[in-house]
Amino acid sequence: MNLRYRVELSQAERDELKALLSGGRHAVRKVKRAQILLAADAGASDEAIATSLGVGGSTVYRTKRRFVLGNLELALREEPRPGAERKLSGKEEALLVATACSSPPEGRARWTLDLLAGAMIRLTEHDIISRDTVRRRLAENDLKPWRKDMWCIPQVDAEYVARMEDVLDLYAEAPDPKRPVVCFDESPTQLIGEVRQPIPAEPGQIERYDCEYKRNGTANLFIFLDAHRPWRKVKVTDSRAAVDFVTCMRELTDLHFPQAERIRVVLDNLSTHTAGAFYQAFPACEARRVLQRMEFHYVPKHASWLNMVEIEIGVLRSQCLDRRIDSREHLVSEIAAWERQRNASGARIKWMLTTDKARAKMGRAYPDPAAATRDAQLKES
Repeated sequence: MNLRYRVELSQAERDELKALLSGGRHAVRKVKRAQILLAADAGASDEAIATSLGVGGSTVYRTKRRFVLGNLELALREEPRPGAERKLSGKEEALLVATACSSPPEGRARWTLDLLAGAMIRLTEHDIISRDTVRRRLAENDLKPWRKDMWCIPQVDAEYVARMEDVLDLYAEAPDPKRPVVCFDESPTQLIGEVRQPIPAEPGQIERYDCEYKRNGTANLFIFLDAHRPWRKVKVTDSRAAVDFVTCMRELTDLHFPQAERIRVVLDNLSTHTAGAFYQAFPACEARRVLQRMEFHYVPKHASWLNMVEIEIGVLRSQCLDRRIDSREHLVSEIAAWERQRNASGARIKWMLTTDKARAKMGRAYPDPAAATRDAQLKES
């Protein structure tokens, strides 16, 4: 059977196959076919070719046949493979995608492959649709209807844009010791004690601790971060009331930045973060003295990611607080050690987003003054 197809390459065809094998990236099957043709042209038997190249005898036979009955291009090209037709038509696949993106049936929290297969049977004329068919079509459209992500969807209006660009411009400024930029936020943490003593790690055995624990209350952390130099400060308090907030702000002006003319503080929109809180906690003259050296810059609502200190809080939790700490004294000691080491290492947050980048990435979400003018004119008419 194999003697029927005898491969005789021209010099141009040999050169083309050798060039194909000598460089460039090509499909493995195409490379194997080129090797088969060159070996057959050299007089090797089908059995020897199959053994040396690690292919089946039928592959050698088909490659030689396609060359003899066709040409070199046909022998190297991938032959159409037989297979069953797609179960779902284009319109039916669109219907499947629309169904997967819709609300699940009553009484069910989310769509499953079986639920979608059943829905497609009811909506189309198919008697049976397998869950694998549904899975493959969803995968092609990068859909996973059984998964959900929780995130906050802010309203990007003019106020959002104004506050965002205000904060980004602060981050982009050159460092100025007389006008430092300090990011501020607070974070609660639990005090967790052990009921049973953990078993220390040893060779071949990781540390083990009991699933039962004792809750010893909570503490609050006030975190300061200088946006332009490697400095952070964490203060542990029992609460985060207005008096605690303004006390931290006074310490910022009098203790941490006594030489600064004006401290620009980036913070969120918590109800205690107001100038009025100073007058609630201090006499009017003291409140005014502190406020005259401060300048508040609020991030947009639902946009705490714009506050650089949020990244530092994540670092604090992963490096220091990711364990059980049973008392306030222990918490203060451990945080102070972390703070000293991190300040001494010169660690800083490398902020990448600028106002120009924000306009490029979020341009479509920015308010359109022309559209607002047109709407106003339509209302007047």
